[in-house]
Amino acid sequence: MTTLIIGAHGHVGQHIVEQLAATGETVYGGIRKPEQAEAITKLGGQVRDVNLMGTVEDLLPAMKDVDTVIFSAGSGGSTGDDMTINIDLDGAIKSMIATEKAGIKRFIIVSAMGTDDRSFWDKSGIRPYYVAKYYADQWLRHRTALDYTIVRPGILTNDAPTGKITTDSAASENKKISRADVAATVVAIVQHPQPKQIIEMVNGNDPIADVIK
Repeated sequence: MTTLIIGAHGHVGQHIVEQLAATGETVYGGIRKPEQAEAITKLGGQVRDVNLMGTVEDLLPAMKDVDTVIFSAGSGGSTGDDMTINIDLDGAIKSMIATEKAGIKRFIIVSAMGTDDRSFWDKSGIRPYYVAKYYADQWLRHRTALDYTIVRPGILTNDAPTGKITTDSAASENKKISRADVAATVVAIVQHPQPKQIIEMVNGNDPIADVIK
């Protein structure tokens, strides 16, 4: 299997590159800056140029000979709301359209827990982020024919991975999950396809592989 990770240089993206490459998969890390290339190759990935500010057609070369596309890109907390719309929403949707144009069936997107709860958006303090995530997810579910999996982690941390999650986040007192465990969940989904699924999770007591299987 060959996988393209859009947003490969992000915090979660780098974990995905490293963990997926370690399984023997061919991993293409989509980056937008040449200086990001070294980090991707050190993690075991091969570099492909991905400019989410470009057109759908601009994205197609990066999708050549790819079986699965993972969208883990984000504008980051240091940018304004305009870039959140450009990357987290428009970039995600252009990636979905390009994936279909390239004839690829599988698309995995890293979203966020609480995305479907409008009452939570204002409480979060980052309403535009959740708006972008919501409508990107909606487009994927209702405007594409892709075999999608939407991964919705809780509050992201840089804690050491536990290898364990729970998808019963409503019942869990914990609302956090390490970025490494988010990546491990995505890798497990690549290995055990979960078409047309939404998986909301936080760190818990169940081995990731068992949950996904």
